[in-house]
Amino acid sequence: MAYLGPYRRTAIGAFFSLVVVSLASLASPRLLQWGIDDGIQAADARIVVYSALALVGLAAGRGIFAFLQGYWSEVASQGVAFDLRNAIYGKLQRLSFSYHDQAQTGKLMTRVTSDVEQVRTFVGIGVLQLASALTLLLGSAAVLLYMNWQLALGALSVIPAIFAVLALFIVRIRPRFKVIQQRLGTLNTVLQENLAGVRVVRAFATEPAESARYRAANQALLVEWLAQIKVFATSFPLIFFFANLGTLVVFWYGGNKVIAGELSVGALVAFNLYLALLLMPIFILGGLAANLSRAGASAERLFEIIDADIEVRDRADAQPLGQIEGRVSFDAVHFRYVGAEKEVLSGVSFVVEPGETVAILGLTGSGKSTVINLIPRFYDVTGGAVRIDGRDIRDVTLDSLRTQIGIVHQDPILFSGSIRDNIAFGRPDAPDAEVESAARAAQAHDFIAALPEGYATPVGERGVGLSGGQRQRIAIARAILVDPRILIFDDSTSAVDTETESRIQAALDQLLAGRTAFVIAQRLSTVIGADRILVLEDGRVAANGSHDQLLAESALYCDIVASQLMEDLPTQASLLEPAALPPHGEG
Repeated sequence: MAYLGPYRRTAIGAFFSLVVVSLASLASPRLLQWGIDDGIQAADARIVVYSALALVGLAAGRGIFAFLQGYWSEVASQGVAFDLRNAIYGKLQRLSFSYHDQAQTGKLMTRVTSDVEQVRTFVGIGVLQLASALTLLLGSAAVLLYMNWQLALGALSVIPAIFAVLALFIVRIRPRFKVIQQRLGTLNTVLQENLAGVRVVRAFATEPAESARYRAANQALLVEWLAQIKVFATSFPLIFFFANLGTLVVFWYGGNKVIAGELSVGALVAFNLYLALLLMPIFILGGLAANLSRAGASAERLFEIIDADIEVRDRADAQPLGQIEGRVSFDAVHFRYVGAEKEVLSGVSFVVEPGETVAILGLTGSGKSTVINLIPRFYDVTGGAVRIDGRDIRDVTLDSLRTQIGIVHQDPILFSGSIRDNIAFGRPDAPDAEVESAARAAQAHDFIAALPEGYATPVGERGVGLSGGQRQRIAIARAILVDPRILIFDDSTSAVDTETESRIQAALDQLLAGRTAFVIAQRLSTVIGADRILVLEDGRVAANGSHDQLLAESALYCDIVASQLMEDLPTQASLLEPAALPPHGEG
């Protein structure tokens, strides 16, 4: 409800319009009574005409204010939905990688779309309907008691039973809505995974299995919806039954009053209309109970994101990093992922001097990716410290840290838009000449220029239409354009052929001058070109040195070279001859 604050004037206007509509509804039966008793029964055509005109005028005024109420309430609700979506998206942008590691994309999308819509519907319609229902309920009850308190008490005797059914309905329906939203999130997750991985599904001919998985998730959602419908189907007929009992009391007791001359026909008609106005908000409350339960369940899911703790954030006293030289040091770093039992890094220490290029090698699970993810502070260390130019990166602002680090991942993500937009992602206002220069350095200019629209060529979702090597070269150009002091390459040339890699490397040699670079490499040529090589094993630095030093001193490095880097340039084959490698266990 706090999100209605910025739209309080619109909401107040909608509420005022609602009050006018409710008052007009309460006045209609009295006008009808006047027309029947003083017009029809008294044979006074003038009163009949006046009462009819009054009813028409009242209906017109009610229609105008009903329009204003609907329009203003919708404006307010759409504003709330707009702010909620922005708040959730902004929070998702700031949440730590550890949160995204555990969250499923499909379920997050359900919260941003379906859950926001449920909350919007209640805020825009439900809140005002609740106010309208309460106004009509109290107003009708007051008029009924004023007209004939004995008849009113008889009619109102069914209200406690109706509210008891509504209370039981709310208790039964609320858990169902939360489960439905969870089932919908699961269904969307399956759909999102299949759409993103459609090539893998086709390649392994697993369409029947994936269809069965989607059908199972869809079936689970259907079961929950049917269970909800069953609750509705068993509750509302009972509510109508008690409501009809109230109408029966009015006709039986009121009819006898009319026959006895103690009540006029117009009063009986008006009394029955007021009873309908009394019962209508009760039915509205029944529907609102369902909407409130649905919106409440959705709101809980939304605020699980909005209120989620941001693990990696700027400290209160964080200062801008300023221009750096690029000295990176790991000081007894320990790291454990959230929920993991084992540390990924255990006491890792090393120093990389400005302008040095360091290759990081290791078997799967040794901690290579973790090391490079700690440098831009995607995660916070659980022990020790990562320092840049001697400053703990937790003491500087995230923006000032990350703007000086360029990263190229093994599977680069491209966004919808043009090729130029993707290269200039980190510097949208960069001149075209600088964008082209970055593309040339990444050996991407030639293939971009050969495209029909050149740099204005649209990029499909996730870079569909471009080869893996082309996507990687665009990602490299993107990193080059921000002119970082520290560069991180996560096996970023794995999808290009050796000739292209050689051209990229030649261009990068000039770019890397004076910059600190970290490279996770799978090719021997990349490793040999590094100033220094870090070999990780079980979260520790097992070896540290140049290629020649490690060939002579590290059996683990020799094993990695022999097992993982054999498919390299033929010109490097002599480096891998048995005579050049020490026996396993020596060195």
